[in-house]
This record gives sequence, C-alpha cells and structure tokens, in this order.
Amino acid sequence: MSPNTFPEGGQHCPATVGLYVHIPFCSIKCFYCDFTAFAGQSLTVERYLRALESEARLFSPRVPTTLYIGGGTPSELSVPQISQLFDLLYRAHPASVFSEITFEANPESLDAKKLRVLNDAGVTRLSLGLQTMDAALLKAIGRKHSPEDFLKVYALARRAGGPSISVDLMYGLPGQNMKRCRDSLAAVLELEPEHLSLYGLQVEDRTLFGKRAVEVDEDLSREMFEASLEMIGRAGYRHYEISNFARPGFESRHNLIYWNNGEYIGLGCGAAAYLNGERSTNIDRLRPYCEAVERGQRPRAISERLTGKEKLGEDAFLGLRLVQGFKPGPGLEAEFAKQWLSLSERGYIQREGDRVRLTHEGLFLANQALAEFVAPFPEAAA
Repeated sequence: MSPNTFPEGGQHCPATVGLYVHIPFCSIKCFYCDFTAFAGQSLTVERYLRALESEARLFSPRVPTTLYIGGGTPSELSVPQISQLFDLLYRAHPASVFSEITFEANPESLDAKKLRVLNDAGVTRLSLGLQTMDAALLKAIGRKHSPEDFLKVYALARRAGGPSISVDLMYGLPGQNMKRCRDSLAAVLELEPEHLSLYGLQVEDRTLFGKRAVEVDEDLSREMFEASLEMIGRAGYRHYEISNFARPGFESRHNLIYWNNGEYIGLGCGAAAYLNGERSTNIDRLRPYCEAVERGQRPRAISERLTGKEKLGEDAFLGLRLVQGFKPGPGLEAEFAKQWLSLSERGYIQREGDRVRLTHEGLFLANQALAEFVAPFPEAAA
C-alpha cells in the first residue's frame, strides 16, 4: 500500500501487517501523559531489550510491512542500544522489507550520532515530540526541551537527509491563548515538515494534571482547533485522520493499518496487538513484563475477540476516524440505526452516497461521537 492510497475505512487490510515496538523509558513523565512510560529506569534497558527479542520469537511467523517504534521516548536509548534494538528486530523478522520505519524522538535526547544510526538502520520517518514552540508552556506541561533544542534537532535531521519528519503539537494547554497557539503553529509550518499531528489536551485521572484537577477551556480549545485547521489547510496539508495532516504521499502507512482495521503485532510493555481477530494488550509494568517473557510466556494482560454488535461498533469507531469516512455494511447500519440517527440530528456525521464521515463539528467532538459505538450500548445498559 502506497502512503497516499486509502483502503475503504473500516475494512480489513489482509496484505499488510504492522509491527509496533514500545520503548517505555523517559527522562521525565510529562504532566499530561497517560501512556505506559517510566522515568528513572535506565538500568533496566538491557534486560528490556533482551525481553523484546524473546517476545518476538513467541509470535508465529508473520512478515510485517511497517515498523513503528514508539514510547515513552525511544530516543532516550543510547547509540549502542538503538543499534541493538534494530539488530534484534531485523533478526526476529528477517523476511520483512519494511515500506516505512517510524522512530519517535524528543528534542532533548536526539543528536547527530543517533540520527546517523537511525539513517543506517533504514528509518524513513522521524516523529518529533514538540507539543509547542512556547518555552513557558513547555515548562508548564513538564517537557524538558526548549524551542531552541527542537530547532537544532530539526536542522540536524534535515542535514542528515533520509527520514521525512512528523511534528506533534498540542492545543488547549494551561495558559495557552489564541496568539500563543497560532504563533507556535506558524513557526512549525515555516519549517515545512512532511507531516503534522495535532492533539487537544485531555486530562486523564492518572496524570499529574489529573491529580491537580486541571481543567480544559472547551470553548477556547474549539477556537484553537478551528484556527489550526485553517492554517494547516492553507499550508497545503491534507487532513486525513482526526488528528493527522500530511503532505501528499506522506500519510503514516503504519497508522493507516490501525484505522483501516488491519492486523498488527505489538511488542513490549503495554503494547497492543490485533491478529487473527483477537485484540490483546501486554502487561504494562516493566518487571512483570520482563519476568513473563523470561518464563517463555506471552506477556498478555488482556485478550479479547469481539463479535456481533461489539465488532460492528469497532468497525464504525475506526472507520469514522478517517476524514474521508467509510462505507458501513447493512448489518452495521441496522444494529446502530438509533446511533446513526442521533449523530445525524446533532450534526456530527454526514452522508455522501454510501459513505459516512464526521462533519467539522464531529471532528472536534470525535470522542463523543465515537463513544456511541463502544460497549456498553445505551439499550443494553438501560
């Protein structure tokens, strides 16, 4: 699948299998972060890398076509550790010819030596966690880097050649106003990265922001979202998923596997997988994960096989994430007739022929819209 080819949303992609590898190490956990990530655990990296290779051997032979190394902060690994990581992944998947390899990095932990290793390893896509170009806001959300750190790393990556660049940005941050939001986005657009990811702040209970009872100004966030869409669109990016924008041909192939309901392997602490109709999530604590793998066991914490209405709901949940929408089958139309009607009346969805997609309103309120397709369903809970 070429990066600018879009299979029908909600349909399976049997020819493509993704490989996700989770690196859960961080120098500090950001105040908003609810991912599986641990600070101050650098002494366990070697054990963890050995566990990753052992876990890879537990899967029946599969030939993934994309590789995504995320976290956490993969760039927290040292140069030798990054080389070790790629060596073990290539040993585990000798038949794979990856059409895309993504590596997530933070500006404070990426340098010229690591970029050379990434280029040598065949990385095609570098995902930089910027969040904002405002120094005060970076400090307020627990980030360690400065705007200058980001600009330096960005310039190094461009000079090194090789990977395309994706930049993560956030809006709705505490203390952020419209001007600060616009200025940050404008500064990034001037750099012309191939891809942008734009996320509104969500305060989760387990985060430091959750414990501090930080509140998001929804009205202001809506204004920021609208302004950002306009600026990004004018700059020539294609809005292809709720939070993602790309120059033509630079959409994330790996993430498109997720959103098109394709299969993927998940390696590492807290990683998720979807194979042969079964979804599973690994143990999300470092030591128990390593111990399970060292015993020769699959380190699963959760495993489920959705059927019936729950499976149909998942198809809608994934298909609607794509801005182009998807074609719901007759069963999905019938099972969720009340939900479709409600979403239409609220102005969250729009029909174009046999396709359904989120409206502009629905994109901003996507969590509310997509929740209609996740169990327990209203009639079941009544």
